[in-house]
Amino acid sequence: SRQFTTTAAAAPRGHVLVPVPFDPDAVWGTKTRHHVGGTVNGMRVRGTVEATGDGFGFTLGPAWLRGCGIAAGDTVTVAIEPEGPQRGDLAADVAAALDAHPRAGAFFDSLAQFYRRGYLRWIDATKRHPEQRPVRIAEMIRLLEAGHKERP
Repeated sequence: SRQFTTTAAAAPRGHVLVPVPFDPDAVWGTKTRHHVGGTVNGMRVRGTVEATGDGFGFTLGPAWLRGCGIAAGDTVTVAIEPEGPQRGDLAADVAAALDAHPRAGAFFDSLAQFYRRGYLRWIDATKRHPEQRPVRIAEMIRLLEAGHKERP
């Protein structure tokens, strides 16, 4: 979890950008985008930290901004952390398969927690038939390399 205070900035289409004062790739591992959850001024928020010009940040949409009293130029207190299972949380066999297939691993890391958990639940559902686990891991790798967010 990271906590910081920052100044919200205007973003296109009525959004507000919350700058993130650290490199999430250095803190949480390299990913194209970092799905996070946490709070902004004590209100729950979920978002995606991405590169924004010369730094990193996430946006708050008009629906979230409605009624929260935050506008561009305001100083906000933020607490965020990565959502869902991260590489360090995975079973050794799943982590090894993702490490051995960097394209699949990068795509897995970019998925929202819903999709990551879906793949992991499917693999973990082999408790009664452990011989199916490596088969499902191989299938997950094939699907991820093909760019599938979830099993068809």
